[in-house]
Order: sequence, then structure tokens, then C-alpha cells
Amino acid sequence: MATQEERRAETRTRLLDAAAELFAERGIEASSIDAIAAVAGRTSGAVYDHFGGKDGLLRALLESWVDDVTSAIGAELDTATTLDDRLLALWRNVADPPAGGGRWIALEHELWSYAARHDEIRDYLARRYRAAWAGVEHAASDWIGAAAGRIGPSLIGLLMGLEMMRRVDPEAVSDDVALGALRALVLGQPAEVAR
Repeated sequence: MATQEERRAETRTRLLDAAAELFAERGIEASSIDAIAAVAGRTSGAVYDHFGGKDGLLRALLESWVDDVTSAIGAELDTATTLDDRLLALWRNVADPPAGGGRWIALEHELWSYAARHDEIRDYLARRYRAAWAGVEHAASDWIGAAAGRIGPSLIGLLMGLEMMRRVDPEAVSDDVALGALRALVLGQPAEVAR
């Protein structure tokens, strides 16, 4: 028989999975707490109990995925030996993230749109991205030295933009195209892409 702690953990997981599914399908604003609870087989009270509401659920969902992606990227960067290996590790984990069943990036784009209309979420997103930028800049300083400077926003923006274009037209953004663009940004040189 499951303990109360195990039942709470299962409820939390079911709510996160249901929210991920509905947010990706319908968008954040069109996904009600009641609908999320119904898909999870729980009550709306469980959403409030675990997350305080939809915004808390959204934050928890994104944080769990970001933690998974950050761990995967860190492990790959630890074993990468060349700049291209490092850039491809970043690209692979954005283009095909290890968490979220492919929904993570769709939800990330949905979050940007949602944040444009909600100041509290915009502030949360800005803090989250500032931390990500700092992490990228710290890692990049080992690869390219002082040139890493303020590369975080540009590098993450390029990764996300390339991923978005790949979703629209997978053939337009091959791994080689992505690598060429990332290398050009990091090295400050025009992109050379194998065709």
C-alpha cells in the first residue's frame, strides 16, 4: 500500500503531465484548472494544494524540465572536447530535449506569449533566463575565454530561434546549419555551412 508521501508524489506527477499535455495542445490561458485536474484524474483542489494555482503549476512544470535539460547538457559538456562538440550538445538538447516528450519547447514558446500579457510571469521568465544566460556565459568562458562576455542572450536566442524554424521546416535547419550558425555567433565569424 502506498504511503501518503507516495500518493502525493503520484498526484503531483499526474497533474504536471496533464498540464503539459493541455498547455501544449490548447495554450496556457485556454487550459482551465478543472480541465487539468480532470485529465489527471484528480480534483481542482489538488492543483491548488500542490501548486497554488495555474501559474504555480506552470512554473513547476518548466522548472522540472529545465532541471532535466540542464543536467543533460552539463553531462554532455563535461565529456565534449571540441567547440563543435559543445555547440552540438547545446543544440541537441534544445532541438530534441531529454524531458517533456517534445512538448517542452512548445510550452516554452507558449510561455513567452503568456508572459507578454502577465507581468508576474514575465518577471519570473526574465529571472529564469538571466540565470540561464549566466550559466551559458560561465561555460563558454572555458571554451572561448573573455569573448564569452554577454553571449548568453544571443546564444540562447539563436538556439531557440533555430529550433522554432526546425519545427516549421525540419529540412531547412539541419544539424550542420545549426552548428554553422552557432559557431559563427561564438567565434564572431560568418557562418560556413556544409550543403
